[in-house]
Amino acid sequence: MLRSLFAGVSGLRSHQVRMDVIGNNIANVNTVGFKAGRVNFAEMLSQTIRGAQAPSEARGGMNPVQVGLGVQVGSVDTLFTQGNLQYTGVLTDLAIQGDGFLVVGDGLRRFYTRDGALVLDSRGGLVHASTGLRLMGWQANEAGEVDTSGELVPLRIPVGTEIPPKATENVIFGGNLDAATDVDGTWTTTITVYDSLGNAIELRLVFTKTDANRWDWQLFYGDEEVASGSLEFDETGKLTSPAEPEEVTVDLPDELGSADLELKLDFSQLTQYAAPSTATLRSQDGYPSGSLESFAIDGNGVITGLYSNGRTQVVGQVALALFTNPGGLLKAGNNLYAESANSGPPAIGAAGTGGRGTLVAGALEMSNVDLAQEFTNMITAQRGFQANARVITTSDELLQELISLRR
Repeated sequence: MLRSLFAGVSGLRSHQVRMDVIGNNIANVNTVGFKAGRVNFAEMLSQTIRGAQAPSEARGGMNPVQVGLGVQVGSVDTLFTQGNLQYTGVLTDLAIQGDGFLVVGDGLRRFYTRDGALVLDSRGGLVHASTGLRLMGWQANEAGEVDTSGELVPLRIPVGTEIPPKATENVIFGGNLDAATDVDGTWTTTITVYDSLGNAIELRLVFTKTDANRWDWQLFYGDEEVASGSLEFDETGKLTSPAEPEEVTVDLPDELGSADLELKLDFSQLTQYAAPSTATLRSQDGYPSGSLESFAIDGNGVITGLYSNGRTQVVGQVALALFTNPGGLLKAGNNLYAESANSGPPAIGAAGTGGRGTLVAGALEMSNVDLAQEFTNMITAQRGFQANARVITTSDELLQELISLRR
């Protein structure tokens, strides 16, 4: 039987596989995070008709005579080139700019994906929209601290949960006290601080000029003076005394049910220039209770909760996995990949570290399929299939001629 007949058949089979891959690429042209495939052909074994001969003194050497037996599919590679990002504006959508995979799991097995179309479930968990698998990362503790060296856990964004109040401890004042103020002239400002239960407490601070570069201050809660002291400035208007924050205690009424306020009053940012008085509260570190209303995810995957009391606190961080050979991953369907013997183990870490890409919230990575290239590949695959079919037809005609010799 003619070898060309079988070579043609192998060519048809191989080009069919190539068309299968091209068709799959085109079908997934709009699949989020899809990575195109590529077929590589390899020559089959060759039949040796005559081996090579080494040269001798009498005659030169001769090359081997071999006839190829056709073609086979050498490999089907997955091309992990970067896809374009499409902005969606959805808070839970995540796109990876660079290398790495999101880690998702069901408690028994982990998968890896470039598909960042995520949604919140009824329990506040971030889940892969196509499969319901939970997004893995590190949950923050009550203080908003994340340990990226710890075990991965399913990430939750507990919308509606409360953040406890914090009593004010540090109060910082800033602004100016007018150097042109007459002796016994005053400047009054009102400040709001918070007790241990989150109650807003209004205090009144009265500055009274007692000398050229000296001001006395009095702190009032209601009509009761709770603390007092003095401020001294140098000839340039800079505060010289006190050098450290003043520690004061504000006794609160029993009906509030909260602990007394222990405050540190920092006057170091006050000045005394010949300009209108503007001394006021710059900052204080207390706040009332609040509930989680929204969240944001930054480029490193840090999830920051936004609370109704204006506070922000880290609630978790998204993990990314990096593989030595991502082309060795097994496709598991639904835009998921599974670890294989040739992918290497996943190197888990935070986005933006260790060669991992960064995350873009409110965006999705589109398919990296190049339609122009795929149509070109389809044309060459079609021509290759036709040519191999012609080889079979011609071989058949030769066999027909051979059979006709008996007539």
